[in-house]
Amino acid sequence: MSFFRKILLIGLVSFYVPSSYAELTIEITEGIESALPISVVPFGMQGASGVPVDVSFVVDADLGRSGYFKTLDKQSMPAKPSTAEAVQFKDWQALGQNYLVIGQVIEDHGQYNVQFQLFDVYKGEQLMGYRMTSSAAELRRTAHHISDLIFEKLTGKKGVFSGRIAYITSSRQGKQSNHKLQVSDADGFNAQTIASSVEPLMSPAWSPDGRKIAYVSFEKKSAAIYIQTLATGERARVAEFPGINGAPSWSPDGAKLALTLSKDGNPDIFILNLMTRSLTKLTKSFAIDTEPTWSPDGSSIVFTSDRGGKPQLYIMSSQGGDEKRLTFSGNYNARASFSPDGKSIAMVHGNGSDYRIAVMDMATKSVNVITDGRSDESPSFAPNGSMILYASRKGNAGYLSAVSLDGKMQQKLVFDSSEIREPAWSP
Repeated sequence: MSFFRKILLIGLVSFYVPSSYAELTIEITEGIESALPISVVPFGMQGASGVPVDVSFVVDADLGRSGYFKTLDKQSMPAKPSTAEAVQFKDWQALGQNYLVIGQVIEDHGQYNVQFQLFDVYKGEQLMGYRMTSSAAELRRTAHHISDLIFEKLTGKKGVFSGRIAYITSSRQGKQSNHKLQVSDADGFNAQTIASSVEPLMSPAWSPDGRKIAYVSFEKKSAAIYIQTLATGERARVAEFPGINGAPSWSPDGAKLALTLSKDGNPDIFILNLMTRSLTKLTKSFAIDTEPTWSPDGSSIVFTSDRGGKPQLYIMSSQGGDEKRLTFSGNYNARASFSPDGKSIAMVHGNGSDYRIAVMDMATKSVNVITDGRSDESPSFAPNGSMILYASRKGNAGYLSAVSLDGKMQQKLVFDSSEIREPAWSP
């Protein structure tokens, strides 16, 4: 019996080496050679009570870990201007800096007025300037918004620093395991526990509006699919049929879930209408059909099946009909994730004992392997389509990584925990 089939037949559960949990740090393991030199000068601060978040530090960290920019450390800066009049462009030109960011944070009766300016150093021109108001609780989000604005201005691509990620952690105290569904900012801060159970949690999936997460819980000793509203914590159990209830995937309009059910005896793909709770069976095979994902336009569903003998990706209309095999390269292709524009699919690509992240061009069907790990899994596209978040392992430790679509830029997201898995980037 294949590894793929064994995993499905025990209810889509994997068991993990436990440990503790903490916020993550992000390491650039491989950057883009053409990274742009940029200096983010410490923002000027005014106000009797001080500023709870160093906005410029967050912006510097965001841009630096993107791989597209090479930031200048504070000790190497010739000056620390906070107004345009104080900027001496020749000093920054001498250090080879292309761009300069300056700003101020002014506290006013518990509110914070944040302003920043982005300059082209060699032209001596302002490229962007914004002023915004923030509460203390929203200062970090404001800093991420500034990073997004700068990133889009200089690269032409939307930033993802204001986004969030969901992931599963596992720990153990004595003989008892503890599994958590966590949601954090894209840089790992502000982590919150969405669900916690001594039984496994799996397969987090964001709703298209980013307000809800569907996931699988074994808290009652058998698999069930829940939908939880993040703002209120309210949750609803939407699938608890006999056998497997797994791999939920939201339709682009948020009205339906594609999922894997084995209530009829074999794991097949179903569509659940969330308003009426009606089920539509899409696949009818003696093989294992699982891991459905919707195309961005909602017209198609890609899923994993071993109907050809080994796990491969197949595509079919979301209205039902015939299935068509997508992947032929490699002996294992699974866990598809569509890019936001629908032009590419990320997948787990296996050859022999190595499982890596690969990207398929939907027009040409060419496959490009973009990671070099031995056990890479669970790819998830960033909202701007430029990065793929995935889980990996080294020894007994599980961690998260991110890689650019061309494989040239790579990040490692490091937790103190030894088991982090199943990442999902918010819309």
